[in-house]
Amino acid sequence: MQTLSRLNRIHPGKEDTFVLDFVNDTQEILDSFQPYYEETCIAEQADPRQLYDLQARLDGYQVYYRAEVEEFAQVFFKPKARQSSTDHARMNACLDPAVGRFKGLDREKQEEFRKVLVAYRNLYAFLAQVIPFQDPDLEKLYAYVRFLLTKLPRRAGPMYQFDDQVALQYYRLQKIAEERLLLQEGKVAPLYGPSEVGTGIEPEIKIGLSQLIQILNERFGTEFKVADQLFFDSIREDALGDSELRQVALANTMENFGYVFLRALEGLFIDRMEQNEEITARFLNDPEFQKVVGQSLLQEVYEQIRARDRSPEPAAAA
Repeated sequence: MQTLSRLNRIHPGKEDTFVLDFVNDTQEILDSFQPYYEETCIAEQADPRQLYDLQARLDGYQVYYRAEVEEFAQVFFKPKARQSSTDHARMNACLDPAVGRFKGLDREKQEEFRKVLVAYRNLYAFLAQVIPFQDPDLEKLYAYVRFLLTKLPRRAGPMYQFDDQVALQYYRLQKIAEERLLLQEGKVAPLYGPSEVGTGIEPEIKIGLSQLIQILNERFGTEFKVADQLFFDSIREDALGDSELRQVALANTMENFGYVFLRALEGLFIDRMEQNEEITARFLNDPEFQKVVGQSLLQEVYEQIRARDRSPEPAAAA
């Protein structure tokens, strides 16, 4: 909506407009603009009762106590004229016990609680813009949740800084395509608000066995077979079993993890060279081939490590 409104602004000398997009393909751009083209209608609206559902779920974890939320709110909502230099310490005193109880939860419960906190914060912030709430307890909990989220510990693991190691040396500007996108008149697409309580748990991503092989054959004219995919699967499993790579993936974004992973990937290929010398030689000697394979394995390894970390630990046998 912001993009369309800015494109439609008039200005002397402005005759035409275009959108330069480095990420999305043409269909994604059309699908994004179409709902706002002529008329926008609201489909199912958000239900304020979802907040009470989330509030009940948060209470059930017993990480914070109502008395702590109340005391925090008394300080946070105090008139400015009555604020003192000790208020910040008092608010922290209401938050720190909850942080301690959070640390006492197992990893799975910690992630569940954190996701419900985020869901409550986001839903309240959204609904508060359009609905005048009559329940002050929801506002008090919202204020408490916002500060509690900032104090909860993050996953431990090694962090990497690459500012002094990575520098842009050159870049190339290339025009790939130019298209004229035509939006359809008379087509109204409804917009949906948050209609169900969600906690942001991502589904496991499954990739077809021969997908990488197909990409390589189409891109480089190779004739790898489906059986060759097993070699890439072996490389991926070696990466998934590497404890250092796992720690880096859990503590970093995919971009930062990529700097470490792509350096380690060459060694993983060399270790398994005897299993497939043709692919290994192509990987070591063809930078473009190495880039395509590396980015594909990077995404798979990163997402699978983090997905496994979200999975509950198996119960020990009696």
